Parts: sequence; structure tokens; C-alpha cells
Amino acid sequence: MSKKEIDEKKVEKTVDEVKETAEKAKDTAEKAVEETTAKVRNFKKLKYGSMFYIAIALVIAIVVVLNFMVGMFAKRSPIKIDITPDNRYELSEQSIEAVKAMDKDVEITVTATKDYFTSLGNYWENYYSSNTGVPAEIPFDMIPELLDKYSIYAEQGKGSINVKYVDMDKDPDIINKYKKYYNGDINRGSIIVASGERVRVLSDTDVMNMLSADPVAMQSQQLKFRFTGESVITSAITSVTDAHPIKVAFVKNMNGMAVYDEQSYGSAAQIFENEVFAKHGYDCTEIDISTDELKPADYDMIAVFAPSVDFNEDMIAKLSAFLYNDGQYGKNMVYVPDSSKMDLPNISEFLADWSIKVENELLYDDENAVGTDIFGNKQVQNVIADISSREDVGDVSNDKLYIVAPASRVLTKIAKNNEDVVTEVLKTKDTAFTVNMETYDPENPEYGEKGSRTVVMRSKKERADGFNTLSSSLLVIGSPGMFNQQLIVQNTTFNNSAVLLGIMNNMTGKDAGVVVPDKNIQSSFIAPSAKEAKNIQIIVVWVIPFIIAAIGVIVLLRRRNK
Repeated sequence: MSKKEIDEKKVEKTVDEVKETAEKAKDTAEKAVEETTAKVRNFKKLKYGSMFYIAIALVIAIVVVLNFMVGMFAKRSPIKIDITPDNRYELSEQSIEAVKAMDKDVEITVTATKDYFTSLGNYWENYYSSNTGVPAEIPFDMIPELLDKYSIYAEQGKGSINVKYVDMDKDPDIINKYKKYYNGDINRGSIIVASGERVRVLSDTDVMNMLSADPVAMQSQQLKFRFTGESVITSAITSVTDAHPIKVAFVKNMNGMAVYDEQSYGSAAQIFENEVFAKHGYDCTEIDISTDELKPADYDMIAVFAPSVDFNEDMIAKLSAFLYNDGQYGKNMVYVPDSSKMDLPNISEFLADWSIKVENELLYDDENAVGTDIFGNKQVQNVIADISSREDVGDVSNDKLYIVAPASRVLTKIAKNNEDVVTEVLKTKDTAFTVNMETYDPENPEYGEKGSRTVVMRSKKERADGFNTLSSSLLVIGSPGMFNQQLIVQNTTFNNSAVLLGIMNNMTGKDAGVVVPDKNIQSSFIAPSAKEAKNIQIIVVWVIPFIIAAIGVIVLLRRRNK
């Protein structure tokens, strides 16, 4: 083989080796590219998969943090999520401001579990449904919900309200600490409101009466319910936190018998004592004017309601001595005459000493009256009265509501040579006229001239003591019918409760009372219960935001993967 052939073979071999090396390099490069591409794909999957889970975790964390912040904020400024048609699970502005203004700590102990209120509502709903054939909605479960709101709103002030529920069947001794300051019975289903040594107990009957059928609606064959519980609870709270409670001697008996006609005035007398006084922080003690002492050291005020018989001289002397208070004055009295009793000379003389006369005339008004009412087994006009002395009444939350004085006696000022300061507090419209009780003949009635007349009058005796002025006051309310249950309880229609309470508070110097409007329960069977409302809140605040966020993250990641 020639040298040339040998060289050609070497060249071919070298070329083949180069080709083989190039092919190996190509295969290696392609393999490396494939491996790199696979790694990139895996990295992208890992990257976006991790982002998905990280995003979900962030969403959950954000929802948790936001809800925690909302919960903390709600304790200081409650978020109102009440979708009921009557806002039954919310406190009124009057109650909110009252608990914010507290500077003391209050304990509210409920002698039942929360389930008790649900069972109570179910019982009464079945009762009314069975007896009337009409489905009724009686949401007693709103009571524990409102108690929680009291606690929350109180944190915005200087005081606090702690609510707890105890099972008397399991732990009956839990209430022993309250019996030191409360002599009555405490049963299952009661609500105990306490602050220090001040204790008010809302009995199980009081609690059941917080939701009651509206008597006016029932007269029209309608079944509607009214909730008075907020007013009762708020009054109990303000009562036990009142630094200067007014002590009232309520003249109930004379020689063991009621001073008023129980058939005609029994209900109004109870309203006067309980709804106007006791409910709004006045400490009432029922006394017998003939046998009990009336010491100025024991009481700040005395109340006499519609006496049907005259007081003797000793009883009158008690009243005068109480108000005079050894020259120190500082006492007050409220007197409400019977609408039909005329021959009470000793009481009339006592009133005359204060420059006030109760005339033997009744007031009527055909133009300015809000219908008629049954009072004392008689049909009477609800004659409209206006505020004549704003200073004596004070501020009223709603001046548009009616003040009515059914079957009121006319009150006049007696001109005497004394220094009594007499003020006309409430007066009728100019369209009112009088009927003489002594000469009235139903078959041939005669009426007095039209004109504005006084139905509430205040007389004040005072004297100077250095730089101070000492005084005592006598307030005469000409209409016992002003304390008719419907006129006092229906505080969304009539202003009697707010106005009368304002007069009492201004006369005694008591802190302004709180008149909370009642709630008219609107039957709506699609309205949620308290438990259902909480479930709705969980769904709205937690579940729905999480689902929306999760869907948004999934859509975002899917788009980025395309």
C-alpha cells in the first residue's frame, strides 16, 4: 500500500472520528437541552404551585387578622348587623347613652341559661297559636342578645357591665350574696342587676312581661306584641348606679285600707308608683298615713294619689311638718286628686296654704282631644295639654308626641298674702271647656266658657339662708287619668311618661331619667332568630370572603399558566 493510500485512510478515519464526536456532542447537547427544558417546566410548576398555596395561606391569614380586628373594634364600637324589620337585637340610643355615661361597675346575673329564653318564646308562641289560631312571633331570645349589647357599649364609658348566666338547679347558692341587700324571692328566670350594695331584681314574672300582647291591638282583634324589656333593664341599671336616689313615701293606706278607690284607681296607682317612680330609680316605700311615721330623715318626697276620703288634722300636720322640715325645707310632695270627690275640706285647706285650689270642675275639649278612653269605669276624653313651663319639665326627646290629661280637675292659683311661687306647668288648649261637677245635669248640660286651663301646677315655699335658698315644693296633678296604663306604657304615642318623669326629676333635683321607647314587634316569619343571625354573620364575615378570595387566586394562577 502506497504512502498516499495510507494517508487517505488516516484522513478518512480522522473524519469518521470527528463525525462520531460531533454526533455524540449533538446528542449530548440535545439531551442537555431536553433536561434543561424539563427542569424549567418543573420549576415553573413548582413555582406556581407554591404561589397558589402561599396565596391561599395569605388569604386565610388576612381573613383571620381582619376578623380579629373587627372583633376587637366591635367591642369598642359595635357593628350593627341587625336585619330584623324592627331592629329587635339593637339597643336604642337612649340606652346606649345611659350605659356610656356610667362610671360604676354593674353585675347582671341571669338565673337561667340562654336556652331558657328560646324555650320561653316557643312556649308562648304555641300558647297563642293554640288559643287564638293565629301564628305568633314572640322572640324572647332577644333578651340575652340585648344584655350582651349592654356589656359591649358600657366598655366605651368609665364603667362596665358583666353579664353571667347561672343554673339555679345546679348551683342555687350563687344568689346568696345578693340576698344580703334584697329581701324578696329570687326565682329561676330572674335578672339580678347589682352595683355594690344596690340591688334590683327583675322577677321571672317581670321578665315574662317584657314581651306582651298589645292591648290596643287586641281591642281591634289583632295579635301584636310589644317589647318593654329594654326600658325595664335600662332603668334597673341606672337605678343601681344612681349616686343620689330619691326616697319616696307612697301613701297607700289609711288605717289599713287603701286611701284611693281600688276599683277605679288601683291600676293607675300602681302605674304611678312603679312605672313613674320605682322604674326610674326612685326608692318607694308604701306607708299608712295614719300609723306610720313620716320622718324627713327617712324620705325626700311624699306621694298621695287620688284619696277618696279626707285626711284628719293629725295626718295634715304630718304632711306640713314633713315639708317644713324644721325650717330646712328641701322636701317635696306630689298630690293627685280623685276626679269625682269634692268634699275633702282638710286636704283643700292644706292645698290652699300652698296657694292652690282644686276646682269642682272637669275639663273637656271637643277639638283637641286624642279620642276617648275608659278610666275609672267611665268613658273620658283624652284632652291634649301643652307644656307651659319648660323649666319645670326639662328636655323631652320627642315634643311631637301627645300629652293628654283625661278627666282632669281644673287647678287655679289662690291669691294670698304669702311668698309662695306658683307655676302653671301644663295647660290645655284654648278650646277646652269645663263641666261643673256639682250642678251638671246630663239631660240639660251646661258648659263653661272655652279657654286654656291648668292641669299641672307647682307651688314652692322658700327662704333665704345666708347665700343659699332653701325650698320645698308641692306638685298637684289634676288628672289621675294621666297615669292610665296605656298612656304611660305607650311611650311611642304619648309623652305622658317622659313629661311626668321630667317634672319629678326637675322638682327633686334628680339626674335626668331615661325614657326608652318600647319596641313594637313586627311579625315577620322570615326574620332570623338570634342563633340564625349569628350563623348569617359567620357566613357573611368569614365564609363568603374566603370563597371569593380563593376563586380569585385560582383564576389568576390559571391565567398565568397559559
